[in-house]
Amino acid sequence: MPRLPIVWRDPFAITSRMGQIVDEFFKDFGSFPDLEVSPGFGQTDIYVKDSNLVIETELPGATKDDVQVKVEGDRLVIAGETKRYEDIRSESYIRMGRRCGAFRRVFPLPKEAEDRKGIKARFENGILIVEVPLKRAPEGEGAFDVTVE
Repeated sequence: MPRLPIVWRDPFAITSRMGQIVDEFFKDFGSFPDLEVSPGFGQTDIYVKDSNLVIETELPGATKDDVQVKVEGDRLVIAGETKRYEDIRSESYIRMGRRCGAFRRVFPLPKEAEDRKGIKARFENGILIVEVPLKRAPEGEGAFDVTVE
């Protein structure tokens, strides 16, 4: 019987290894504070609701104690670290799909942001919700439609 290629025998081996390579590559970017690259960072939704700019970020595996939210000048910084709590050696894993490690994301605060001391953050079911009070809804200055050809 012919032997199957490694990709067929273990199709997740490639994606797992590729993820590790990409994570290693982006670790070097940690020294640039404005660079919004952090492979361990969750998906983010940003919207305006009731005169607040709302930033919702998924942070699976994190607790509110793992997350720091701070304002640096005209930027909102979300940073922290998620850890693995299991005592399992890495060679015992068949596939490591969950991400762990440090994360950092920088969001520019709009000029419409009201009192920055009024920014509130809460953590609910693995989702960090940050509300930034606005003086008024952001305007689409210079916004226009572009025709797609």
